[in-house]
Amino acid sequence: MSSRSVTADLYRRTCSLFATGITVITTVDANNHPHGLTVNSFSSVSLDPPLVLVCIDLKNALLGHFLTTASFAVNILADNQEAISRRFSTAAQNRFHGIDWTRGDSGSPLLAGVLAEMECAVTKTLEAGDHAVLIGEVRRAAWREGKPLLYFNSAYQTLP
Repeated sequence: MSSRSVTADLYRRTCSLFATGITVITTVDANNHPHGLTVNSFSSVSLDPPLVLVCIDLKNALLGHFLTTASFAVNILADNQEAISRRFSTAAQNRFHGIDWTRGDSGSPLLAGVLAEMECAVTKTLEAGDHAVLIGEVRRAAWREGKPLLYFNSAYQTLP
């Protein structure tokens, strides 16, 4: 079957049946201002060295901040953080207003109450289709007990 027969709608619907966790990736710009966006295209890549990847739409207004930074953080959201996911997926100017966060060792924002967090040094960026792929080496990681916020069948979900 040719990929030409796979429409964007068919592809989107098919991928929606793969349950994913929800992350907010964060960084700071040259003026030390925080930036972040909701991403579910996140994956572990390697154990040695510890590498992860995130994908960002080439049309996303915040992409430039992630392409010019040396580091970023991955905040894996807990099941009670749907509002944070929605906040960081909007076009709001100051997504951090009213959000509890601290700066990590890298300077990247770490959101309070997340299930897990990783601070990453950017090791490679590349373009793939309509997205930029950032590969980061995990320099610091932490987690807590809890359940993840999930996205499945085009809707937020939680584990029972």
